[in-house]
Amino acid sequence: MEAPGGPRPGNVPPNYNPDALAHGMQHLEINRPNHPPTNPTGGPRPSATPFGQQPPSFAGGLPANRPGPPPPGAFQRGPPQTTLPPNVVSRPTVSPSVGQAPPSFASRPPPAGAVLHSVGSPAIRPPPGALPSASGPRAGQPGPFAVSTGLLVLPSGVSSSASNRPPAFGPGTMQSGPHFPPPSRPPAGAHLSAMLSSGTPSQPPRMHPSFGSPPSTSTSVTAQPPPPFLGSTQNVPPSSSSSTFAPPVQVMPPPMVAPYGMQTWQTQPHQVAPISAVPDSMQPPMMFGMTSLHSNQAEAAVTPSMGHAGSALTGQSNFDSSQIPRPIPNSAVILHETRQGNKANPPPPATSDYIVWDTGNCSPRFMRCTVNQIPCTSDLLTTSAMQLSLLVQPLALPHPSEQPIQVVDFGESGPVRCSRCKGYINPFMKFIDQGRRFICNLCGYTDETPRDYHCNLGPDGRRRDADERPELCRGTVEFVATKEYMVREPMPAVYFFLIDVSMNAIQTGATAAACSVISLVISDLPEGPRTLIGIATFDSTIHFYNLKRALQQPLMLIVPDVQDVYTPLQSDVIVQLSECREHLELLLENIPTMFRHNRTADSAFGAAVKAAFLAMKNTGGKLLVFQSVLPSTGVGALSAREAEGRSTVSAAETEAHKLLQPADKTLKTMAIEFAEYQVCVDVFLTTQSYVDIASISVIPKTTGGQLYYYFPFSAISDAAKLYNDLRWNITRPQGLEAVMRVRCSQGLQVNEYSGNYCKRIPSDVDLPAIDCDKTIMVTLKHDDKLQDGSECSFQCALLYTTIDGQRRIRISTFSLPCTTMLSDLFRSADLDTQFACILKQAASEVPTAPLPQIREHVTNHCINILYSYRKFCATASSSGQLILAEALKLLPLYTLALIKSTGLRTNEPIDTRSFWINYVSPLSVSLAIPWVHPRLIAIHELNTKENEESLIPHPIPPSSEYINDNGIYLLENGEDCLIYVGNSADPSVMHQLLGISSVEQVPAQFVLQQHDNLLSKKLNDIINEIRRQRCNYLRLRLCKKGDSSGMLFFSNMVEDKTSIGLSYVEFLVHIHRHVQSKMA
Repeated sequence: MEAPGGPRPGNVPPNYNPDALAHGMQHLEINRPNHPPTNPTGGPRPSATPFGQQPPSFAGGLPANRPGPPPPGAFQRGPPQTTLPPNVVSRPTVSPSVGQAPPSFASRPPPAGAVLHSVGSPAIRPPPGALPSASGPRAGQPGPFAVSTGLLVLPSGVSSSASNRPPAFGPGTMQSGPHFPPPSRPPAGAHLSAMLSSGTPSQPPRMHPSFGSPPSTSTSVTAQPPPPFLGSTQNVPPSSSSSTFAPPVQVMPPPMVAPYGMQTWQTQPHQVAPISAVPDSMQPPMMFGMTSLHSNQAEAAVTPSMGHAGSALTGQSNFDSSQIPRPIPNSAVILHETRQGNKANPPPPATSDYIVWDTGNCSPRFMRCTVNQIPCTSDLLTTSAMQLSLLVQPLALPHPSEQPIQVVDFGESGPVRCSRCKGYINPFMKFIDQGRRFICNLCGYTDETPRDYHCNLGPDGRRRDADERPELCRGTVEFVATKEYMVREPMPAVYFFLIDVSMNAIQTGATAAACSVISLVISDLPEGPRTLIGIATFDSTIHFYNLKRALQQPLMLIVPDVQDVYTPLQSDVIVQLSECREHLELLLENIPTMFRHNRTADSAFGAAVKAAFLAMKNTGGKLLVFQSVLPSTGVGALSAREAEGRSTVSAAETEAHKLLQPADKTLKTMAIEFAEYQVCVDVFLTTQSYVDIASISVIPKTTGGQLYYYFPFSAISDAAKLYNDLRWNITRPQGLEAVMRVRCSQGLQVNEYSGNYCKRIPSDVDLPAIDCDKTIMVTLKHDDKLQDGSECSFQCALLYTTIDGQRRIRISTFSLPCTTMLSDLFRSADLDTQFACILKQAASEVPTAPLPQIREHVTNHCINILYSYRKFCATASSSGQLILAEALKLLPLYTLALIKSTGLRTNEPIDTRSFWINYVSPLSVSLAIPWVHPRLIAIHELNTKENEESLIPHPIPPSSEYINDNGIYLLENGEDCLIYVGNSADPSVMHQLLGISSVEQVPAQFVLQQHDNLLSKKLNDIINEIRRQRCNYLRLRLCKKGDSSGMLFFSNMVEDKTSIGLSYVEFLVHIHRHVQSKMA
């Protein structure tokens, strides 16, 4: 038997995708200069570019449509590797060596300014009504770096040696991985620029270049980091000036652009430098017109002009507007070392741009806690009025400059675990008795060390090999799972597409759009015999298609019974992609034509999903459904319930929440069965009417899937988003047939999980699929008293199957100090995580509770937290001052934004509110605040802002006070992007930005294009950058005053007074009044 952690021949990196796993979230249909639309009728079939646009040309011969690092494990196609992949640890028993991995998943987008943005390629302009159907012979299959859609492109004239070229490694250059050095902290006060240079302040042993030949030792810090989500490079020589990984003598990230440089690394044990305020951040920001607070100040006071202390507050209070807390942006990158001096460092704001150095605690991208010091007793937690929860995102995208997650193979014996609680080996397990035994940091049990895992202890009490074993020095590690973790062979990658062909779907162009985008993303599916595919269409009946190569053309198989559903033989309808590619493309071209005269208005959505599941039952996989109308026949048929809620205003207010609940349990029962057989369902709702999202969404929510909502759907303006959403859905880092469990130290226990998963066993989270965007909320509770001064550990274990069929266990562990001091609790509060939990809890209550009650509950939560701080922690001050904890000073602003958000408004359509609830459920921490407190920027002044330190201009407060009638503004919340044109806007600026000369020309359906001027290029660059930051292709809409679009824009001005909420200043007065009354 081989030694634990020994080599495993033939093993490949997690989520290896030979077809370039993350061609890119950034392979977005980004805006292009004007280009004549293609003829939808006749003509040659477009190649792999979308909707008829031509592939862009490249400067210097370098394919550049996908800026970013190559996806992890994106090797050249060809014969299988004969060497051990670099991220699998291969080591002898006594002196292990650790392989440096390529990033386990696609890299996290780099910060603003790190990418060259798109110019010079065609716009997406599908013809009205439908997308162009593809016809004619298929172009040659593009390689991983070929232009398949002509998206992000280098500006013409930029040579292939530009600093954002692919990094100095690519397929074919991966060699056996180097040893990684023992983590060591950079010297106090060292400048980042110095750390990034090739100097030798500290030379860790055995640090070799990460890939291929050694990188250059140039000391330049002007090289840009690789942009996000690049397809794999082929035959691109290594760069001599830009490398993703550090030279041999470095222990810090590589050279980067200016925002990364010239930052100091402070040495305070509980601070990370330089944590600057960023948009929507939890970091205590500067106020408008004020100097920054000193680091030793623990609170902020906002003083209303109210007369003598304790007087009644009535009407508008004269707050000094310069003292009102608002987020202030800062583009500086934060370097975060997870532990320093054997103590946990508080994480940077989730909304900031940061690079993590894992020195024992896992990255905050994978797991964050609402407080960074754990209260020793439940009474202390109750007094604070805060909650104790974790937000876990186990497959989150790393920053491209972060060290990759190591994969460790313990052979047949499997990873070392505690025999009592089954916790996995981690840096906080303490070895005693000369290494012969170890104490579990989770349950306190003492175990015998396996004989082949034994190592003597050093003078410091640590194992002598601790710095060479990733599982003993890093917070996140991945273990190769043994057969005991498998109930069957790892499932193949199965993709089944289900398309609505009812009359409405055909007439609105939704069917043609779905067929077009599916045909485009086929090239992004994993290659090889393990990739299986199937397709079916449905209206009031279900139509399967036999795609076997032996047939001359696809064969339709009709299932007319939509009550007692059955399915053809699985072998007939789910086949290897490599065998049916031609038939599949031919079918997708012909489906819109085959059904163009369809007059069947009914849709058997439930029956079709059930039938597709029966075909997938033996394998499991991903079921992707394109639905356009309310399911009206067959299993799970629904009625138009929305009309009932609109009968009277009072009924709408008192009974509307019932419409946010599923109509019955039929679809829920089906979804639980789907999850049991590892079928994940994603639903793309391309609709122009009510479809009862409250009922339909049960299926994706229970099966670990996602619901996409395009309302009102337009084949002109929504085709690009539909394509990018589908493409990211199948190419993003993800795992199949997953099970997750969170363990914590004695004294705490998991109370509840919430998110998109199937609840079968209380202690486990069953996930037919899990991806890099999904977050699970874990609420905790005390079951005993913790010891002051000790540390409390949390461990998330995710068992999953990679897309290429490997069974892996991803372990993320972090340890936080315990405290009996209430002031420590407030000082260590994580606002981003606190608010994300408040948001998720409020969303979960919307279907079952009246909205006024939810708004009151959210407001009281904020008041209780501020009251607790004021009473027990604040320094003596005038009662006329509103005292805010430094870490929570933006809590009132975000609370107000939540109260006014779409999901908590009675005047919003039922489906819109249902989608809001479902969007929040798996939402990551970094996107929670923007979802309710959108970013607003002025884009009519782009010409005057030449020296902006960030590509995106500094945002302005979302208040109509800052909206001028002669301005043009962009507002985004991570999902939608609204561009508001003032009635008196400069026609010249309007024409340059948007191609229109007056407000009257604002179109209902808008496709942003890049015009031949600097202003238009800047706007396109800004929108591209926002999409990259949000990992989402934002929907664009033009708005103007006086119609519904203008009302939509101003409904996002969360600082304004509305019918359901106070203005920001009034809300602060309201909060202050209640805190005062509780103090009295």
